[in-house]
Amino acid sequence: MKAFLGIGSNLGDRERNIRRAVDEVASLPFTKLVTVSSLYDSEPVGEVEQANFVNAVALIETELQPRRLLWNLMLIEKRMGRVRTIKWGPRPIDLDVIIYGKSLIQEDGLTIPHPEMEKRAFVLIPLLEIDPDLIHPRSKEPLRKLLKKLKPHCSVKRKGRFWL
Repeated sequence: MKAFLGIGSNLGDRERNIRRAVDEVASLPFTKLVTVSSLYDSEPVGEVEQANFVNAVALIETELQPRRLLWNLMLIEKRMGRVRTIKWGPRPIDLDVIIYGKSLIQEDGLTIPHPEMEKRAFVLIPLLEIDPDLIHPRSKEPLRKLLKKLKPHCSVKRKGRFWL
């Protein structure tokens, strides 16, 4: 199954954290890393004052079921020092399942597609870099159209390519 993962970091060496997380995702069982978007610098979401994030999106092919994939991503976050104390607070790594095939899932602790994706330029821009024709699985709207609905996304700046 094709899945898109959101990756972000705003503590420590942000780019190095993203590279390590991508390496760990690539080593998951029954999972192949297909590509990674460029890296983007973006302002944090929420009311907590903190450093900017570096964000990217990875496209993987996996045989892991969505809940198992999320569980593995949370293990990677934990190994990399993420502690979930403040909602939308600073973190060395943040890994999210954004899209999992055409799946629509609404369970305790797991919503796919990610419920905030259409509100976040730092997710939509790298998604569109990987697949410019991507359609939102729930709303059936092109992501390009969703991005145009957002206020100007000048707070999301491309930092450079991610080298596999």
